[in-house]
Amino acid sequence: MSPALAAWLALSLLAGTGAQETCGGPPAPLSRSIPAPQLSPEEQLSPHMPESLRCDACHAIAFQIEEQLRRAEGKVGRKALSESDYVEVLERSCSQGWDSYGVQEVAGEKRLVGPGLLSQEPMSVMVMGGPWPGRLSKMCHSYVGERGEAKIYGAHRRGPAALRELLCHGEKGACAGGKAGGPSPPKALQNEL
Repeated sequence: MSPALAAWLALSLLAGTGAQETCGGPPAPLSRSIPAPQLSPEEQLSPHMPESLRCDACHAIAFQIEEQLRRAEGKVGRKALSESDYVEVLERSCSQGWDSYGVQEVAGEKRLVGPGLLSQEPMSVMVMGGPWPGRLSKMCHSYVGERGEAKIYGAHRRGPAALRELLCHGEKGACAGGKAGGPSPPKALQNEL
């Protein structure tokens, strides 16, 4: 065998092309099948957020409220908003389109994913739209009605952790007794309608 042919063969093997590729055609393409999460009838049809996703939903709502209030304060030079301004911002926060949120299966468990939530799996299918935006909006309005605009704004002024504590981890919170960011134990949310 000539030295040039030997060098070419060695480089081909090092580069990942074997004799089969050069002699027998291209290798079979690698394929990976990623199934969409299988949603239960409750997850597909109920107007309410399923129990298993309420903690994630609460964190998404707290994130969106925090972002909207932070932006509004930035427009007025970081000073506190007037009552009418923060009430308007909270209404806008809850009425926004929640289309960037959906459900994804992460480590065999369904999780809500979207902005402000950390549990996103890069190689999976996310189910968006459908009932999720309406459920998030309904939960957000419920939180504002239960906790009150002034209390929510006061928690925001103390920082994102205080707002999450008030909405998600406090006595009535969707994550009460659960780990932060994880699924919550079953706990009914009052006045969700």
